[in-house]
Formats: sequence, structure tokens, C-alpha cells
Amino acid sequence: MLLQHPTTAAACVVLMGCATTMVSVTPPLQKPVCDSAASALVLWAPQCRPDQKDVSEREAATEAGLKEFLQTSGCFANSELHRLPSINPSTVAAEVASANGRSNKVVTIMLHELGPVIKLLSSLALVEGGTEVVLQVAEYIPPAEALNRTFTVHWRNGGPGVVKGVATLPKDMQAALVMGLQPNKPQK
Repeated sequence: MLLQHPTTAAACVVLMGCATTMVSVTPPLQKPVCDSAASALVLWAPQCRPDQKDVSEREAATEAGLKEFLQTSGCFANSELHRLPSINPSTVAAEVASANGRSNKVVTIMLHELGPVIKLLSSLALVEGGTEVVLQVAEYIPPAEALNRTFTVHWRNGGPGVVKGVATLPKDMQAALVMGLQPNKPQK
């Protein structure tokens, strides 16, 4: 396709958009949570904003992304995934006790954000959007449930001219988990 006018070419670039992925881990330089020889109990809970829309759909996408990540990433030799109403020391201790020593690693994942984002009139593209995942990850050492470490993963994919819906949310969750938990083998 040959464009006759430079403003037409610029408009095409602006309308099509270019997606980029940005990840920040706080505090930075975390060693991998994944251990392909470990048996893990993975506990997750949502902590949604008071004004969060489509909570049940976001939770379903979170669980689908977590399950797929645990099944395909090679992060752990085996794992159990449980959803909790909240993550606090007493609920973690109860889950670890009910696991009866089947896991030598406990990982908690608190979901703060999973969803599409859009900003209107934020740049020359008029629309800037994408998807965002924010997770608080903690690692415990059983059987004493001693907190080993905790960190936040903020993953974002999007940019000027990008508009994404909810269909990619399970895959976006997986991508954030790969960046945060750092499996040592590529996903299947």
C-alpha cells in the first residue's frame, strides 16, 4: 500500500497503535520464586478496588491464568492452587496445616488489578490503552509459615492507539506471573 500524503501515514500509525510491555518488580532484583524441584501450595485472593467493575469475570480470568501458568510453565514439580477470601497469617497457616506437609513451598498471590485500561486524549493517538496486572507475591517456608519475602509485580501491555478488551486477561495474568515468579524453562 502506497500512501500519498504524510499525514495519512501518520494517522495510520496513530490508529493502529504499538503495544509494548513494561514490568516493574518492587523491590527490584528478586530471585526466582519458581523451583522446578519443589512442591508448592499456591494461595491466591483478590483485593479489588471498591469501584471495580466485573469482579467475578476478573476473578475467573485470574484463576484461569494461574491454572494455565502452573500447568505449563514448569515453575514447580507439582502444585496445588487454592482461592482464599483474603490473605492473612491465620488463613495462610490454616491452609498450610490442611495441606499436611504435601508442599515444601508456599506462595501467596494477592490480586490488586487485572483488566483493561484506557485513557482518552492522553497523547497524539487520542487513545492510549492496554491491560494491566498488579500482584503482591509472598513466599513462605513451611511448616512454620515464616514469611521469607514479599514483593509487588506491576505488568502492563499497551500504548498509544491500543485498545484491548477482557479476552486476553488470562494470558496477561500468565505473562505477569512469568515475569514475577521467573520459571526457568520456557512455557509449553
